[in-house]
Amino acid sequence: MRKLVGENFARLRKERGLTQEQVEERSGFSQWYISSLERGRRNPTIISLYELANAIGVRVADLIADEVVSADESSPPEVREASAASSKTEES
Repeated sequence: MRKLVGENFARLRKERGLTQEQVEERSGFSQWYISSLERGRRNPTIISLYELANAIGVRVADLIADEVVSADESSPPEVREASAASSKTEES
C-alpha cells in the first residue's frame, strides 16, 4: 500500500507539473518527507493523505486507487466543473 500511494502521488504530482519543492510549500511537508513518500518508505496517516491530496489538487481516493486515473478524472468535482465551464466559454 505504501508503494502504491507513493507511485500514485508521484505520478499525479508530475502530471500537474509540480516539483517536490512546490508541494513542500503548499503542504508544509518537507521535501525529504515527500521524496520518502514517493519511494514507498513512508506510512502516511489519513490526515497526511488529505493534506497532500489537497496540495496537488486531487482526491484522497486517487492516492490509494489501484487503477490509473487521468488528470481530469482525479480533479475534485468543482475543479472539473470550472474547467468545463471555461472550455464552453472559449468555444463561444
